[in-house]
Amino acid sequence: MNLANLGKAGLLVAQNRLQTAGHNINNAATAGYNRQTVLSQTAGATPTSAGWIGRGVQAVSVQRSYDNFLQNQLTSSLTRGAALKTYGDQISQINNLVADRTVGISPGIQQFFDSLDAVASAPADVAARQELIGRANSLAAQIRDANAFLDNQRINVNTQVDTTVKQINSYLDRIQDLNRQITTAKATNPGQPPNDLLDQRDQLVSELGQLVDVKAYEQDDRVSLTIGNGQTVLGGDSVYYLEVHPSKADPARLAVNYTTKDAAGNTIPIEMDDSRITGGKLGGLLTFRSEALDATQNDLGRIALGISIAINEQHAKGYDLSGTPGGEFFNVGTPKAIGNEKNSATAGTPATAYVPGELSKITNQDYRVEYTGPGATDYTVTRVPEGTTVTPAVAGTTLSFDGVEIDVNGMAPSAGDSWLIQPTRDAASAMTVTITDPAKFAAAGEVSPGVGAGTANGDNALELAALRSKKILANGSMGMNEAYSQLVNTVAVKTQQNTTAQKAQETLISQNFSAQQAVSGVNLDEEYINLQQYQEQYRAAARLIDTASTLFDTLLALRN
Repeated sequence: MNLANLGKAGLLVAQNRLQTAGHNINNAATAGYNRQTVLSQTAGATPTSAGWIGRGVQAVSVQRSYDNFLQNQLTSSLTRGAALKTYGDQISQINNLVADRTVGISPGIQQFFDSLDAVASAPADVAARQELIGRANSLAAQIRDANAFLDNQRINVNTQVDTTVKQINSYLDRIQDLNRQITTAKATNPGQPPNDLLDQRDQLVSELGQLVDVKAYEQDDRVSLTIGNGQTVLGGDSVYYLEVHPSKADPARLAVNYTTKDAAGNTIPIEMDDSRITGGKLGGLLTFRSEALDATQNDLGRIALGISIAINEQHAKGYDLSGTPGGEFFNVGTPKAIGNEKNSATAGTPATAYVPGELSKITNQDYRVEYTGPGATDYTVTRVPEGTTVTPAVAGTTLSFDGVEIDVNGMAPSAGDSWLIQPTRDAASAMTVTITDPAKFAAAGEVSPGVGAGTANGDNALELAALRSKKILANGSMGMNEAYSQLVNTVAVKTQQNTTAQKAQETLISQNFSAQQAVSGVNLDEEYINLQQYQEQYRAAARLIDTASTLFDTLLALRN
């Protein structure tokens, strides 16, 4: 090889290095970009009598600085961080709601019982009675408003779940498109990696991981993706989109479904359990809904039930200003029963009620009631989400458990039919004051069987006021204020735990990012130095060509 060819080879390699360094500099701030380096090797040598004479240099490939382990660590930490952030954004709203000690439910309970004390002190005072009705209405309104806020948050979670699933599907399409581009690129230029396309695909997988935890598997130049328990969402040349549908067990909550194909090639959605979907925004939303939102709304409903049922039971023992026995003070709804969408056509829905005198047994759990057959009362009852089985007491066609009863009379279910029973979920929304006339408040006690005391008697009002500190909930372990304080504390603890975990995760993300960038990131100072070095190589190679030209001219001059 002559000097001109040597110079040309060096010139081309230097040019490749300069272009690659410029590419690195231009993409220093590009998310997901991995630094590229030109790999070169000697072009070999030619044997001569004087020895092996080198033929220069040649570029072999362009390699990206990539570490799969570090990239996976970073993606995993980002997935966890996105879930914690989403959870924190949601639960902080509940925390702000329940922790308000100036105009919240806790002072409302106190003021209501203060007004009961006032009526007990002056049972004939119409103004005191009127204030009691006003305070009762105010407390009921505050509880309903809090429940309405939680209902709106539930609707918002449903909306976000739907939006997030659409975003996930969009990412699946884009990753699949890059799979095809990478396969085509490798077929077009065998043996050479399409680095920029690989970077783009890795970045999309990382961004998808911030929406939901995905597992990526690379085979035959393609990336396959799974979620949950291994449900494939991208495999081969097919995308299995996620879908959002009302849950078959509870239509009020949107459930995520993965899709598959039946024998005829039709797409079939299969509902996924919320607990199987973790990580990312979607996992954070579903975890918040099941662990925080459901529990808080159930706790609030139990408090509303506790106040309403306890006051009603005691109020019925007293007499109003006209000597008439007291009726309901607060309106109390019934446990909500929801039939599963898969139930047989003849399954029916059980009638529900609260068991009189068993207020303290009511929990903050929902219940899954499943018919096992063949007997009319062969049902299993499971607490949700706790998962423990409850043995119901059976009386005729009525099954009782945890302060709730269902009547299955007239139902014709098939084995496997099930119902979701929510004793407290909507209890707060049903809380209203039924008494509008202050004279109807039964403040007087009973002086003899069936006979009420006079207008100056406030014995029953005293009993009602004593409920302030009575342990009426959680198997007699909590009073009304204690139950609400526990609700506030539970939300506060979950909020604080999430905040602490989020801060720790942010530190981990930062560490993982630094480790990944130490390998794959572009160092501008280093690239500037490289530019100078490659520029000198380019000049030196060009000088070789110039030298070869000079020598050639010298030879021509000798002939002349």
